Amino acid sequence: MVEERLTLEPEVQEIFQCIDSKRNFLLSGGAGSGKTYSLVQVIRQVITENPTAKVACMTYTNAAVKEIEERVNHNNLNVSTIHDFLWDNIKHFQKELKAAIITLANDENAKLSIDEDDPIPENYFDGLEKGIQYKEYLKLKEGIISHDELLLVANYLFDKHHKLSAIVKDKYQFIFIDEYQDTNTAVVDIFLNHFRKNEKKNLVGFFGDAMQSIYDDGIGNLDQYKGDAADIVKEVKKAQNRRSPRKIIDLANRLRTDGITQEPSTDRKAPNMTDGQVKEGNILFIHSANGDVSSVKQYLTENHGWNFDSAEETKELNLTHNLIADKAGFRTLMDIYDKDLILSYRDRVKKYIKDKAIITDFSQNTFSEVITALAAGKTGRELNAVNPTASMQIFIDDNQALYQIALNYNYEAFSKLYVNKDQLLDDKKQDEDDENKKGSKRDNLVKHLFKIQNNIMLYQNKRYNEFLRATDYKDKIANVVAKRTLKNNIESLINVGNKTIEEVINDAHEKGICLVDDKLEDFKVKKEYLYNRVKDVKYSEFQKLYDYLEGKTPFSTQHKTKGTEFDNVLVILDNGGWNKYNFENMFLNTGTESVLERTQKIFYVCCTRAKENLAVFYHNPSQQVVVKATEWFGNDNVVTL
Repeated sequence: MVEERLTLEPEVQEIFQCIDSKRNFLLSGGAGSGKTYSLVQVIRQVITENPTAKVACMTYTNAAVKEIEERVNHNNLNVSTIHDFLWDNIKHFQKELKAAIITLANDENAKLSIDEDDPIPENYFDGLEKGIQYKEYLKLKEGIISHDELLLVANYLFDKHHKLSAIVKDKYQFIFIDEYQDTNTAVVDIFLNHFRKNEKKNLVGFFGDAMQSIYDDGIGNLDQYKGDAADIVKEVKKAQNRRSPRKIIDLANRLRTDGITQEPSTDRKAPNMTDGQVKEGNILFIHSANGDVSSVKQYLTENHGWNFDSAEETKELNLTHNLIADKAGFRTLMDIYDKDLILSYRDRVKKYIKDKAIITDFSQNTFSEVITALAAGKTGRELNAVNPTASMQIFIDDNQALYQIALNYNYEAFSKLYVNKDQLLDDKKQDEDDENKKGSKRDNLVKHLFKIQNNIMLYQNKRYNEFLRATDYKDKIANVVAKRTLKNNIESLINVGNKTIEEVINDAHEKGICLVDDKLEDFKVKKEYLYNRVKDVKYSEFQKLYDYLEGKTPFSTQHKTKGTEFDNVLVILDNGGWNKYNFENMFLNTGTESVLERTQKIFYVCCTRAKENLAVFYHNPSQQVVVKATEWFGNDNVVTL
């Protein structure tokens, strides 16, 4: 085994020193350092040296699960998302689950509510046929918990029932957590605090990068568990960067605050090497007074050979989907899911009823009747609290027909309509096998539209067997005429002209390309208001959204790009009105600490996506920003357009 270990990379050999001494460990590595490669090496060697031991590997997304499963295929290895791992290990303890939810629901500080006025009795869930379930959505009264509640309940159970830790330790002698920085604090609490309350032994290893913790619900770092004070976790640092050329690495190092200084990889097989030499790469800071991104693209194309027509080669990174919607061509859909101020007014009315503790039964009233009842007898400030705000009124005036429809809806049904941009834009890529797995927030209308496009793609890519399984064409292509008809039907759904989304849904159904199922029919009834808004949008706009979410455009959000890499990366430094980020403060190292740290991390992630060339565009920066940019990028690399 000693000789075999000598073939492993140095950081993995250091990890096995931790394993030999029964110590939990953390592999910290910057962007492009090959952390997943190290993780795979560790898993393989652990299985080789412990052939009867069970190994659990958890990561953040279903896509990452698939990647690890493809690299290591072994019966003793269980790869899953963190949520699925926790649920698999607590779902059989129904009695304890029910008690935990009731206890947490009765604790006003626990962030879990069943929405009942009185304390929840111990027998509240006794009549559940299927017991407590974990789903994509939350219905606590029916015993259905979702992602956030699962973490809360699991943490409570591991805290209160030390035997649960013993059971999991017995089952898995090794537990590895990838992308640990995105892991919720409650999860780390389970594995590093609650596990220690039980004497049974197992080993927990973490892999990740504190500088890439760009989600607010992640733990960010394990500082409280490592070092002299706690000494619960031994840190192993991986300093190399195999992806980016030298100039990009030097820029990224100016942003790191965790003691890791990345170095170009000297491995001749590394992407940042050519002819045995580390690539220098190119970095540019471009600024102008007019904010015209198209002129930036033209400059990069004409002067530096960038190709913005290739989504695989070049990416433009923006902070928000809203900043991309116009460029990528899905503004109408974006506004429906993210800027409907009639729904905002409805929420204002709901909040008023709740805040004023109004107990009137409005279940049989229309939205209009509820507004009238609340406004009755009120004047001045009291009436203003019931009426729309100024911005809401402008939206209502511009959308009178839509508002009249909303007024006539049953209030109880209308008040339950939940609309969020994640239902349209969820980034977690779905394929035929993945679309209904936990983690997808797309609503059933958007899922149906994706099915239509996916079925068309199956046909276009000549994946005919999969196409036939997914459509109603199994017995309909027995002759040349039928095949020609199918070809014409597909083409009519590709070149849709001015057809609306509803027209294409009906066409796809009638032509057997994508049948309307129960889920869509249910959506039409229960979310009629939303369906009526979306159905009249041109289908060609959805096609543009599809291309964007499938990575077929040069656009991406800065969050979504994490974990990917491209030859050329253009970063647009515009916070889109989002006050959680401030790019000027990042350059000047001023402002609120949390905003500064958050901005540094997202910028670090963006810069380190580039394999060849990086360009950063800043609209109308202050002179102090330009001075700092000159220091960071070099005088010759600062361009004024």
